[in-house]
Amino acid sequence: MNLLDLLIAPAYAQAAAAPSAGPLGSFGGLVLPLVLIAVMYFLIFRPQMKRAKEHRGMLEKLSKGDEVLTNGGIAGTVTNIGENFITVEIAPNVAIRVQRGAIANVLPKGTLKSA
Repeated sequence: MNLLDLLIAPAYAQAAAAPSAGPLGSFGGLVLPLVLIAVMYFLIFRPQMKRAKEHRGMLEKLSKGDEVLTNGGIAGTVTNIGENFITVEIAPNVAIRVQRGAIANVLPKGTLKSA
């Protein structure tokens, strides 16, 4: 007997109980990851795919004379459309070439004249 045993009671290990399978059995461990993947799909991936599809459709409908806004915030009128680049006139006799994907929005007609 040790002097320390008088101050601190010795702890003895108890027999471990058998783990219960739970109500779902071994399938219960897969439920949370599957639910998280489903939530991420519906909250993140699906809306992003929808926006990308709408953006592609907007770029396909683009034509000469459309008033556009670029991702950089430059507003102008489309003067020439190439396969990968679009020429945008931002002031009289001042035109810039931007990538097709850099077009953020098509503005309503007359927006630039009223500004």
